[in-house]
Amino acid sequence: MAQVSVYNMEGKEVGKMDLLDDIFGIEVNEHLVHMAVVQHLANMRQGTQKAKTRSEVSGGGAKPWRQKGTGHARQGSTRSPQWRHGGVVFAPVPRDYSFKLNKKEKRIALKSALTNKVAEGNLMVIDEIKFDEIKTKKFAEFLNNVNAKKALVVIKENDANTILSARNIADAKTALADSINVYDIMNAKTLVLAKDAVEKIQEVYA
Repeated sequence: MAQVSVYNMEGKEVGKMDLLDDIFGIEVNEHLVHMAVVQHLANMRQGTQKAKTRSEVSGGGAKPWRQKGTGHARQGSTRSPQWRHGGVVFAPVPRDYSFKLNKKEKRIALKSALTNKVAEGNLMVIDEIKFDEIKTKKFAEFLNNVNAKKALVVIKENDANTILSARNIADAKTALADSINVYDIMNAKTLVLAKDAVEKIQEVYA
């Protein structure tokens, strides 16, 4: 069972905490982590790109010149792909890029991502993350105190003061313990977990 230090919001160590090996100490499955990241990015795609084929562009009904005798190559329409204002060959059309992963695969990928952060030493536990008011400056000071760069801050419950305080910081993102995803974990350099968020994660994913 892995043991990590617990810090307060001033960056001072205030205790230790044991992490469940079933979540924070499994054998990392890089393939499933990769698939989870690809799925997340694919599911975010709008898939609304569209271009017109030769059958959809306007004009081009008449044959531009007769078939033989002009010295030009034969042409049937001014809207063929080789013409200016012609249609696009194999034009993209709106489509759905999303795909599914099995629930078991998603769990293993998430646990692998969490295990990876522990192994790299980039997981930090805070005894309590709480702000009395919405203040970006105070949230930035908190990240500086705990030396968290490009941080994903995970809290147990929806706390408006914390979430809105982090909103304008480019290198910080917040998430709830029961809705974290592999992409955000892997994209963050430092994973900052509130102590009660760790307990929630261990309760949900154990």
